[in-house]
Amino acid sequence: MLSVRTFHEGKFTEGDAALLGSPGLTWVDVREPDEATLLTLAERYGLHRLAIEDCLHLDQRPKLEEYPGHQFLVLQGFTCAAESLSDVTMHELHFFLGPDWLITVHDKAHAAIDQVAKRLTADPAGTIGRGVDFVAYLLADALVDWNFPLLDRVNDAIDDLEERVFDAGPAPSLMQEALELKRTLVLVRRVLSPQRDVVGLLARRGVPNVQEKTTLYFRDVYDHLVRIYEQLDAARDLVGNVVDAYLSVVANRTADVSKQLTIFATLFLPLSFVVGFFGQNFEHLSQPVYFWLMLSLMVVMPATMFWWFRRKEWL
Repeated sequence: MLSVRTFHEGKFTEGDAALLGSPGLTWVDVREPDEATLLTLAERYGLHRLAIEDCLHLDQRPKLEEYPGHQFLVLQGFTCAAESLSDVTMHELHFFLGPDWLITVHDKAHAAIDQVAKRLTADPAGTIGRGVDFVAYLLADALVDWNFPLLDRVNDAIDDLEERVFDAGPAPSLMQEALELKRTLVLVRRVLSPQRDVVGLLARRGVPNVQEKTTLYFRDVYDHLVRIYEQLDAARDLVGNVVDAYLSVVANRTADVSKQLTIFATLFLPLSFVVGFFGQNFEHLSQPVYFWLMLSLMVVMPATMFWWFRRKEWL
């Protein structure tokens, strides 16, 4: 699906492929790209063949490449519409940035793109009228900002895990949730870490097709990515603390059970000795006095040991 938005002499126009080649500033958005559509755009705007191949295989690393007449930019973001945080969706957005045109290519719908499109429709002069590089900034900023709700959900999930580990006690499901959170954090961090460097390049002066005044806005996107990176590191440490706490609780519970079993075994140890001693087959041990002595010892010794354990606070 291809949509075209143009701004020329104060007039904003929105339509389909029929607007390609119209004068003025142009934003072409391609969703679920196919080779024929991309080849048509490549012929019209002089897109490089290598960049077209990257767009046909949406599994690229965040990067910024310069080709004759345009810049090729790859950015990524994450959303999670499912209840489980292990089911995150990665969105990859490709940019072709020319002097007066911008082409975006993506496979999935994303609220960030719809958000920028509505803003262009509401205020074309204050958005695309400031240059197509400013539209690229708006898209990058919205794509990055949509990562914050995901991180908020991760932090809430970590807090909930900590409470359940100490309140409800350890359970295998808690460890599974912690490991799922850790995998999600590793995935997001692995993707957004190089993206921070890519946006940092756009925040510098001298990048072709990016105005100097727009670099200030990309600097703000870079700051957001730095915050996200710091939150990812903090969340990863917190997940590690939850796992350590879970293992500590399990170890304490195991130690407590072992202590109780050891105490029971210790209580019955002297009883086994008494029964074994007085159960010997000797004539003088069969007299009534020894029988009552054995019964007394079987009562007094465990009671004394129990009192001693309580005094030592072992029970």
